[in-house]
Amino acid sequence: MARLRTDNLELSHTRNVARIEYLKVQNYRALKFLELKEITPLTILLGPNGSGKSTIFDVFNFLSECFQFGLRHAWDRRGRGSELKSRDQTGPIVIEIKYREGEKPSPLITYHLAIDEENGTPYVAEEWLQWRRGQRGRPFNFMEYKRGLGKVIIGDTPDDDAQRIEVPLRAQDLIAVNTLGQLADHPRIAALRDFITDWYVSYLSIDDARGQPEAGPQERLSKTGDNLANVVQYLKERHPNRLDEIFQKLSQRIPRLERVVADAMPDGRLLLQIKDAPFDRPVMSRFASDGTLKMLAYLVVLFDPDPPHFIGIEEPENFLHTRLLNGLGEECRAASERAQLLVTTHSPFFINTLKPEEVRVLWRDIDGFTRSIKASEIRGIKEFINAGATLGDLWTEGHFKVGDPLVSSGNYFVL
Repeated sequence: MARLRTDNLELSHTRNVARIEYLKVQNYRALKFLELKEITPLTILLGPNGSGKSTIFDVFNFLSECFQFGLRHAWDRRGRGSELKSRDQTGPIVIEIKYREGEKPSPLITYHLAIDEENGTPYVAEEWLQWRRGQRGRPFNFMEYKRGLGKVIIGDTPDDDAQRIEVPLRAQDLIAVNTLGQLADHPRIAALRDFITDWYVSYLSIDDARGQPEAGPQERLSKTGDNLANVVQYLKERHPNRLDEIFQKLSQRIPRLERVVADAMPDGRLLLQIKDAPFDRPVMSRFASDGTLKMLAYLVVLFDPDPPHFIGIEEPENFLHTRLLNGLGEECRAASERAQLLVTTHSPFFINTLKPEEVRVLWRDIDGFTRSIKASEIRGIKEFINAGATLGDLWTEGHFKVGDPLVSSGNYFVL
């Protein structure tokens, strides 16, 4: 996937962003069967503790790890099938996404991956890629694999009439898109591989962000944020205008903050420091506030000169003052023009910045499995919004009914 590098935020809006429009998950922990249709560029998952927000979040992280480190690594670190599969369910775990490589009329591509295990060892039970050529063409699979064996159509624009070539994989636990996507013969498969390996799913740790890593610029923040100083160094050297923009946004939200400094120490480590007015000496990051570091990390991700095509952020409200969440919501909306964002939250202040179609409310049914509904599909919500209400206030006042641990909704558990 080609990347557009620029310091001009307005120009970066023109980048060709791949976007997911549909997600189906089967047999993945609490997600016995879940479909998210018409996924928006900015999508928010809302619901009580244990409703499945983090599980959906982990689906994207699991798929990303499968592509980066291999299926067995991602499978084993989650406890294998006994912990990953939905309770008392048999059959494979299925993850299916529909996405476009760019804006319409770019064709809708479906990627289907089914994973099962034998004797604790995972294997790819089924994997295929499908698309439709043109508006009237019928959809067809241009890659099909089972247990490491399958066929694929070669070329940039695979057609149903083209010859399917058998290309066996070395092992049953290899993902065909990840393997074939490294070859020049399969540009459509390579585009999907690049898209998924480019995903950024954040599990930010403030303690890790306070560390003193080895000096050296790095383009992208790690999942835990342990290289925050390296990314600041990179922006300072390569994109100073963007770094100034980040500092400006940060100073608007953190009173008296002047700048952030990343300097190399004699022992080769990188020291991140926060400069507050009116003091002359900056404060080391290990002594800076949790909220300052977390807001800095989020802005570094959202204002990345070359952002990932997909960004996942879990519970951004932690450590942040409630008055800051409205602004952070606006920053997420602006970033969604250059990347697709998935955010989980419990904060009504963050939700107040959103549209009903952007919010998915989750809850667990009587069988213990996750269900989902758009806020825009809940009776009365659109009318309230049209009358001037905000989503966060409607949620805290109990108008959503579903996804509220204190309100009954059909067979939903009542405290």
